[in-house]
Amino acid sequence: MQQSFDTVSPSIRGFGRSFPALNVGHTPTSVEIYAFAPGVDPSKVEVNLDRGILTIEGERAAVNGEKNGKSTLHIQERFNGRFRRVISLPDDVDPDGVSANYKDGVLTVSVKRRESAQPRRIQVQ
Repeated sequence: MQQSFDTVSPSIRGFGRSFPALNVGHTPTSVEIYAFAPGVDPSKVEVNLDRGILTIEGERAAVNGEKNGKSTLHIQERFNGRFRRVISLPDDVDPDGVSANYKDGVLTVSVKRRESAQPRRIQVQ
C-alpha cells in the first residue's frame, strides 16, 4: 500500500526512488562521483566507463528481519535488490584515469581529465 503513495506524492528526493543517491562534481583535474550506498558489499558493486558513460551497478541484500519470514513488513523504505545508475561524463575525461574506493558506505569514483583539457596560463609577449 505504501508503494502506491510513493508514486503520487513526492518525497524529499523527488518522485520515485533512486539508489544509490549521487553527488557529482568536478575539480580542474577530475570529475568526482559520490554514491551513498550504505549496506552494500563492495564485492557486489561494478563500475564501468564506456565512451563517456559511467555505470555503477550492484546489489544490496535484504536485512535479516526481511528474509526470515517471521515478521510482517508494513512499510519498507530501505531499498534492497539490484541497482544501476548511469552518469554521462564530459568529453575531456581520461578513460585510463579512473579510480574507485568504497569506505563507510560511500563509493567514491574519481575520473581524471585529460592533460590537454587542463586550464593553463598563456604568456603574453
